[in-house]
Amino acid sequence: MTLRTGHPLTYPAAVTIGALAICLAWAPFGGSEQVAMAGAVALVIVGYSVFRFAGAFGYLPVGLPRGEACRDVGVRRVRQQYRLVSRSWLEFTTGGRTRWLPVYFDPALVTLTQGNAELAGRAITVDGGRVYPSGRLRSVEPVGRLIDNPARPDDEAALNAMRVAGYGRRLLLDAQSAVVGPFLGLLWVYVAGGGVAGFVGATMIGAGAAVWFSAIRGSDPS
Repeated sequence: MTLRTGHPLTYPAAVTIGALAICLAWAPFGGSEQVAMAGAVALVIVGYSVFRFAGAFGYLPVGLPRGEACRDVGVRRVRQQYRLVSRSWLEFTTGGRTRWLPVYFDPALVTLTQGNAELAGRAITVDGGRVYPSGRLRSVEPVGRLIDNPARPDDEAALNAMRVAGYGRRLLLDAQSAVVGPFLGLLWVYVAGGGVAGFVGATMIGAGAAVWFSAIRGSDPS
């Protein structure tokens, strides 16, 4: 895994900052209830982001098995497609059991055919390149359609990886989740009132939080 275009966590970190900026931007224009809502959403974003990044860097356990058997494990990358969810997973077998680990998108994953992973320890490496988990290890196959990488190297895979790694493509994917924003705005006006300003503010905050949640879980634009 030698192809790199920036750190895999740069994009989710940038989206997190953007979501927090939306919350802060609306705070001066709302009433006390809307300010409290924006503050609560911001606290959730900060808390959950810290939790995810701590797991990605190995400061929190993600359920990886222990032992020397995990030092050199055959692994392949699969892409999950389920409704609006698109994520990368590493699939490997240890102790006769197949397991799946969600990881943050890295362009190198697009070109990965069949590699060797070192799963023990704080850092997780695949063919010498570090990957960052975006969730806990699972022993149940992820729901939806799982798309395997080609069994042989694809000449166009590297170009495709560079094309999809840009922020524009990734934001376009995650922005689909923003469709829930107007519904959250209507719910807020129904419960707490606030008129047009309350609706617009709640819609923007809800849409920003939805895009952030998709990014922080490790969306895959490929």
